[in-house]
Amino acid sequence: MRATSRSMGVDYAIREIVVPADELERQGMRVLRLNIGDPNKWDFETPEYFKAALREAVDVVDNGYGNSQGSTELRQAIVDREHEKHGVKITADNVFVTSGVSEAANVLMGTFLENGDEMLVPGPGYPSYTQYVKYFGGVPVPYRQMEEENWQPDIDMIRKRITKRTKGIIVINPNNPTGAVYPESSIREIGNIAAEYDIPLISDEVYDKITFDGKFFSASRLPSDVSRIILNGFSKVNLMPGWRVGYGYFIDEKGMLDEIFEGMMRQLRLRICSNVPCQWAAKASLQGPQDYIIEMNRKLKERADFTYKRLNEIPGISVERAKGSMFMFPRVELTKWKTDLEFVLDLLRTEGVVLVNGSGFCHEFGGSHFRTITLPPLPVLEEAYNKLDSFMKKRR
Repeated sequence: MRATSRSMGVDYAIREIVVPADELERQGMRVLRLNIGDPNKWDFETPEYFKAALREAVDVVDNGYGNSQGSTELRQAIVDREHEKHGVKITADNVFVTSGVSEAANVLMGTFLENGDEMLVPGPGYPSYTQYVKYFGGVPVPYRQMEEENWQPDIDMIRKRITKRTKGIIVINPNNPTGAVYPESSIREIGNIAAEYDIPLISDEVYDKITFDGKFFSASRLPSDVSRIILNGFSKVNLMPGWRVGYGYFIDEKGMLDEIFEGMMRQLRLRICSNVPCQWAAKASLQGPQDYIIEMNRKLKERADFTYKRLNEIPGISVERAKGSMFMFPRVELTKWKTDLEFVLDLLRTEGVVLVNGSGFCHEFGGSHFRTITLPPLPVLEEAYNKLDSFMKKRR
């Protein structure tokens, strides 16, 4: 029996590289994993009061099924938090809760796209969006992030690549995989294009509080003529990646997305509900002290600064400075390899350092790059990049 072509066509590069890494580890090789943006695998700890809230939740909630849209209490806490962060005025009716932002992307692409419909995606950009567009029969149309301008979006290309089949524009800010933070002017220009062509803007803002060299501007603050869906979650800023709670909300004064919201809700009812006790704990994480974010950003900035300096010292490697998120996207001279995938596999097998091939984030604009993380402590990063340095010098 054969699997469907849509399932076999899925290629999530961030975890595909784990398959050969696990095999090498089973064979006895020590592996340094710089591929997954999981802060809890390093020295970032879920705040204790979040964990206490989860332990309490199993006694307080009935542990039965919950509201398919998300608990009313969590959705109201999200309303309050978004107003505090960005001044946006929404209601709990506009908010939905998912099992991480990845489920939100899945559900939304399944709602927006018929076969052949197009979705503008950042290139390079987080691969789940491209994969879900393809999975539902759509066509991902990448728009360039300009490396020479610290990975800012190419506004002219966004406009030029809109067609009659375009169903939306996806923005990831702060950006995964590049570490860019878009200026207010870029977000406003993208919003203007969305309003002009009467297409929605989908803004992934899961790293919104993780910035250290740039001021974050949320798409929620755009004018009312821009219909938009804002996505966020608790994996990164709230240090709860394994709890799998994400959320989104609609801002759509024109009513353009009324049927999209209903189609999305039908899918959320089909999957029943997001994790109920974790929703209770997620609510607590929004309402308690947020000072832990200061220390998290301090460590991430220090490690991003080290990564920027160290990688630019390695022959054949260059990288732009990250201004947010947990990632950087270096360029590599492919003198000895046909593709960036060959490069990361060679490095893995030779030195045991796990990176992600840049083409996994966009074939058109991600090739000849790799993604690395800025999460590990400095000694781990130093060891990994010393291995990379030695590897590059041997291959030249």
